[in-house]
Parts: sequence; C-alpha cells; structure tokens
Amino acid sequence: MLAGSVRIECEHLFVYRSYGIADFEEVQRLARAGLSGYEISRQLGMPRATVQRWRSLARAPRSTPDRIPTIWRPADPASYAYLLGVYLGDGHIWQGGRTSSRLSVTLDLTYPQVIEEVAAAMQAADPTAAVRRYRRPGAALLTANGAIWTIAFPQHGLGRKHLRAIELSAWQREITHRHPKRLLRGLIHSDGCRCVNRFTTKLPSGRIAEYAYPRYFFSNLSADIRSIFCEHCELIGIRWTQSSSRNISIAHRDSVLIMDSFIGPKS
Repeated sequence: MLAGSVRIECEHLFVYRSYGIADFEEVQRLARAGLSGYEISRQLGMPRATVQRWRSLARAPRSTPDRIPTIWRPADPASYAYLLGVYLGDGHIWQGGRTSSRLSVTLDLTYPQVIEEVAAAMQAADPTAAVRRYRRPGAALLTANGAIWTIAFPQHGLGRKHLRAIELSAWQREITHRHPKRLLRGLIHSDGCRCVNRFTTKLPSGRIAEYAYPRYFFSNLSADIRSIFCEHCELIGIRWTQSSSRNISIAHRDSVLIMDSFIGPKS
C-alpha cells in the first residue's frame, strides 16, 4: 500500500487518504481506455494532480504518502463563494508538486478596494498561507502558496478556462446557492463592470432628448462560466440578456437595483 494518514480540523475539513495498488491500476486502465485526467479524477474522486502524475508512471510509486487533501470545506462559505467568482475570472493555480500549489489572481490597480477584498478572501480560505502582493504594469498580482488550492478549486487544469469544461462540483453549488450574491460579486469584480449607458433620440416634437441609465456587463469567453453567472442571477430574480457572444447584459431597472444592493461600482 502507499502510505498515508487522516487529519481533521474543526474549522477547515481536511482528509488525507492513502491510495493502493488497485487505485494506481484503475487510473492506468481508464487512461488506456482514452479517458482524460479530468474524467478519471471525477470518476474516481481523486485529486487531478495525483491522476496526472500516475498516468505518466510505468509502475506504482513506492510507499509515498499522498499529502494532498482530498476533502476540503471552507470555514467561511460566503467568503469562499466570492473568491470562487474571482478565481473563475482572474484566477490561476500553479501545481508545483504533490503537496504544493499556488493560487494567483491578477487585478486592476484602478480598484484598490477590490484588491483588498480579494486578499482577505484568499486569507480566509487558507489562514495558514501568506498572501503576497506584487506590482505589475497597471495590475496587482496576489499569490498564496498552500496544499488546498487544487481541492478548493477543482476547476483548475491545463490550458485556458474557455477551452475546457468548467463545472461546479456538488459541494460548491451547495455553497453558491446559499450565497449567490457573493459569487456574483466575485464574478463582476473579476470580469464585469457597472457603467452608464447614454443615448440620444429625436422626439416627435423635433427636440433631441438625451437619456442615461445604469447597466451591468459580465464578459467571459467561457460559455460554462457565463452559464454559472446567469444561473445565479436567476436564483435572486435578476433578468439578463446575452448582448454578444461573450457578454451578458443586465439593464432592466429592477434587476440593476438588485445588483446595486450588493455590488455597485467597483472601487
């Protein structure tokens, strides 16, 4: 057997489990059958990093404990729902080894309060991690190293998000359905905006009238991520329309008022 252990903490739930030869052989069998690492991970309930590593091996590793947590639940679900929205838009996870990963989020320097909110959410997700800040031209890069990120965000993987399937797991959807506003706030803070739409029209009297009204836009190349956004808008009665291939628009007055109640202009 490959050695391992179990550890449970009160606020964050971690479960480290051991894997045996049978697990290794099943990964190999499914890989030979043509399943992707993502599909094998989902079928077997194993960390994708473990699956990817085992697919490249000719034989099972010798008594190496797998110290990647296989179960993790956030101590602060509302904060996690917000961070999930940010991650789906601007987040990236780098896998450094069996037990090391790094969450990085790139944000616009124009919005310092958003940067502070994201940093606080990252710290809440993993209180043991050091959230580091780096300045880039016009942007702030936030990073945090830890063992939980690939489990906290099972949507991670190789390639751009819009080129692969993005689905919420059952436990994530349970959280986001309880905290849809926090998820939407994170999605807007990463890939959305609140703006004022202005237009002019000629009235029957001949007078040119100018009108202005606020609206929200959410823009993402991933149809799956746009679908997640729309799903959670509908949960709280927000009307949306798809204004282009990548843009979701919210312009109905009552829906804008709902959005303003928990998002408002970025700052």
